[in-house]
Amino acid sequence: MIHIIELRLPVDHPPQALSAAIVTRLGIPASDLLKIDIFKRSYDARKNIALSFTYIVDVVVKNEAVVLKRFVDDPQVRLTPDTSYHFVARVTEQTPRPKLRPVVIGFGPCGIFAALLLAQMGLKPLILERGKAVRERTQDTWKLWRKNVLNPESNVQYGEGGAGTFSDGKLYSQIKDPKFYGRKVIQEFIKAGAPEEILYVAKPHIGTFRLVGIVETMREEIIALGGEIRFSQKVTGFDIEAEQIRGVQLENGKHIAADHVILALGHSARDTFEALHEAGVYLEAKPFSVGFRIEHPQSMIDRARLGPHAGNPLIGAADYKLVHHANNGRSVYSFCMCPGGTVVAATSEPNRVVTNGMSQYSRNERNANAGIVVGITPEDYPGGPLAGIAYQRAIESKAFELGGGTYEAPGQLVGDFLMGRASTAFGSVTPSYKPGVHLTDLASSLPAYAIEAIREALPAFEKKIKGFSMHDAVLTGVETRTSSPLRITRGANFQSLNIKGLYPAGEGAGYAGGILSAGVDGIKVAEAVALSLLAH
Repeated sequence: MIHIIELRLPVDHPPQALSAAIVTRLGIPASDLLKIDIFKRSYDARKNIALSFTYIVDVVVKNEAVVLKRFVDDPQVRLTPDTSYHFVARVTEQTPRPKLRPVVIGFGPCGIFAALLLAQMGLKPLILERGKAVRERTQDTWKLWRKNVLNPESNVQYGEGGAGTFSDGKLYSQIKDPKFYGRKVIQEFIKAGAPEEILYVAKPHIGTFRLVGIVETMREEIIALGGEIRFSQKVTGFDIEAEQIRGVQLENGKHIAADHVILALGHSARDTFEALHEAGVYLEAKPFSVGFRIEHPQSMIDRARLGPHAGNPLIGAADYKLVHHANNGRSVYSFCMCPGGTVVAATSEPNRVVTNGMSQYSRNERNANAGIVVGITPEDYPGGPLAGIAYQRAIESKAFELGGGTYEAPGQLVGDFLMGRASTAFGSVTPSYKPGVHLTDLASSLPAYAIEAIREALPAFEKKIKGFSMHDAVLTGVETRTSSPLRITRGANFQSLNIKGLYPAGEGAGYAGGILSAGVDGIKVAEAVALSLLAH
């Protein structure tokens, strides 16, 4: 196949226009074009040009070698790369089966893909998930949102699907992916019921409600291939002998023998991090970010970002990505922007408040929301690898107090935040966070350097998106779970630096950030486990 990049067409072009553009670009008769696969499609919505799609396509043509020879010096026309996934190992009748099953701890995006790949290779993994199956978990999560009742073991952070289930379902990442593992992740989502367009649109997303069914389908495939998933199985201890993992201890007192354990914990498994530290597993503190959620009318963001193209159903709700380097040396940036979405309660511990953002596939809610967060480093929270957890907890506890002690979140209008005064009434923007937003002064909710940096950043963002610092926009506190506060450091073989057979993976281990990168990391770690198991 031939890979062609930078084909530009009007957004409202008829279907035949794409094939006509390909024929013209290659200088071939229309009858020589045999097949078209869209590899990527993005839109260009700059205000001073006509709204257009930019395509990358793979095509089958007659006399392929002759055509490619004519474009040998053209970097935009070349042989299509091999993007198919190739298993590194497979269990067969002739393969000696390992004595112990590989164990996967955690069933979020990383754990799902690690387990799925192991199952597809015939290695029948055992998955331990501290939370519940996704539909039961969803009911528990709604109890917090609707009735202020938290289940510490079944919530936005814990349970089948991981934290990504209650998000925008974003499937794009800036990771380097020379082996196209990201396409394997997306193809598995499509096979499980996701819309096919996520394979080629520039910023694919699935949305929370669709993710629920997709996760269930992937679970069923793992089970059909010989895998086993045990819910409500909290790991509380690790059996280590001579720097080798020998098994895990469960909260119910049971012991599971294992010599290959994948730690796909997620970034909020604080008690498990503590258990790992107690067991002597090497951990190190790492940077993360803290801040607020900000909400604007989605229509305002659409107008500011898309100008006359705002509201065009072919491109949908507009997003944004912002960064500001403050005078105090801090970086402030937008995080997990959710067009047409809602701000959600994401705590996993009693008497603490945490926010996150979520969208459905349609992205048709009234407000746009994003995290506005400030980067921090271990220098801000000295005290060892677990110090970042204590730092997060202190901020979340303060937010619970400022919100009135009922899981309502503390909030403030942007105009009042910039003026340094408490808010007393909402304006044109009604916050979406449930159980509710308690207006107050957010100045004491974060360290002074973070407040100072955000106050400087909001007017700077106004210069990029008109209306961003509008008085009535709502800040809701606090966003603390942007990424893991520590890294479970691993070597080139994907194993812990000091414990053989222990494979840190995904967001909780500090090696991913988002659904796609976590899924990719799960694949990489599963491959390492398979090669190790089948080498014995």
